[in-house]
Amino acid sequence: MIAFRIDDIGASSKWYNQHGKKTFRFRGIPYFYFPFANVWFFKRMWPFRKWARYNELTSDEWQAILQMLKHHRIVPIVAITATWVEQDGTLTPFPDKFPEEAAILKDAADKGDIFIANHGLTHCVIGKHLPSFWHSNREFHREFYPKFDQSYHTEHIQKSQKILEEFFARPVEILVPPGNIWSIKTYYAMQGTNLKKVICNQYMQDSNEKLTDIQFIHDGENMFYFHDMELKRYGLTWLNKQIVNFYG
Repeated sequence: MIAFRIDDIGASSKWYNQHGKKTFRFRGIPYFYFPFANVWFFKRMWPFRKWARYNELTSDEWQAILQMLKHHRIVPIVAITATWVEQDGTLTPFPDKFPEEAAILKDAADKGDIFIANHGLTHCVIGKHLPSFWHSNREFHREFYPKFDQSYHTEHIQKSQKILEEFFARPVEILVPPGNIWSIKTYYAMQGTNLKKVICNQYMQDSNEKLTDIQFIHDGENMFYFHDMELKRYGLTWLNKQIVNFYG
């Protein structure tokens, strides 16, 4: 069985994480190099744009997406970032920032059509989240770096859990670390919460300690995952094609 996951719902990284593509390849062979791909507007411009700003999914788009998934009998994991980081660094909870979208997802969760996952409190490093004129800011759009204190990891896990669980009125049991980076401090922060699983493409960055009360799931061959960016850029035609390719 292949699990199905959509990431970055409610994450301000979709707006502030901006970086360009310098090397262009054809069948793995480089054929063009553009060193200025991360300078000024180039990182937001096709064909250099690799990750640049795009809008949150609308309620109408979610209705169409959920209808398609239900048609294919897919119950997706929807990984939600609990707050949107504003330009000045203040945090707006997901249900307040996107009330219509949040209502659609709550209704879907209540009907058992989706599973809610925790995708961090901020998805980024507050204060360093804004785009740079000269270079990529991708490294600052990960949240659970080992270099941060235990208190930071604990605060972000507990606050994000509180926001998501209070709004969706259910335990949130899955953590999807932003940018596939997490630490043993993140693991310690999860203890005592309802989180029971970590889904990520790599183990903790700073430890090989065996998990004793939380399950690690590698999102390899048994999971099809993508970001809401693909849905915004390519739409339902792309989604249907991916479903057919992965599920037959």
